[in-house]
Amino acid sequence: MIDLKFKVRSATSGDLETLNDLMYELHDHHQQAVPEDFKTAAEIQQEKSISRYLDSPDCIVLVAESKGKGISEQILGFVTAQFCELISPISQSCLIGNIDELFVEPDCRNSGIASALLKEAQVRLKELGAVQLMVEVWDFNQPALGLYKNEGFVPHIHCLRKKI
Repeated sequence: MIDLKFKVRSATSGDLETLNDLMYELHDHHQQAVPEDFKTAAEIQQEKSISRYLDSPDCIVLVAESKGKGISEQILGFVTAQFCELISPISQSCLIGNIDELFVEPDCRNSGIASALLKEAQVRLKELGAVQLMVEVWDFNQPALGLYKNEGFVPHIHCLRKKI
């Protein structure tokens, strides 16, 4: 594990440019891994903005920011999440927190940043009334699956597909 000093805080509109750059990196990673399934990061950026999360009272945007003596503050990672009611025709309704995006700069991974972001998101979503957390992770992203498993997430639904 890398020893990095950081703090987790709520994102502000002043963070928007950096957050959009990091979101671009996240979506580019997905598109590079499975180009036949994912739109390009540029296409996604045209349709989806992190500012939507900042403007909504049911959404959370947290950043992990470097801290320490002589270190300029820099955003090292972020998480976006939203609070909602899960309504299904077959299961009980439930107030949930949904983790939408989680990204940590590649050279800062394995430093506890992702875990700290998830833990703080969980605290805040619970304060809003969530009783469960959900996240969707693509099967190719084994490091993310490992992180969520280590954080206590368990499989809920298996979504399978087959090309024909």
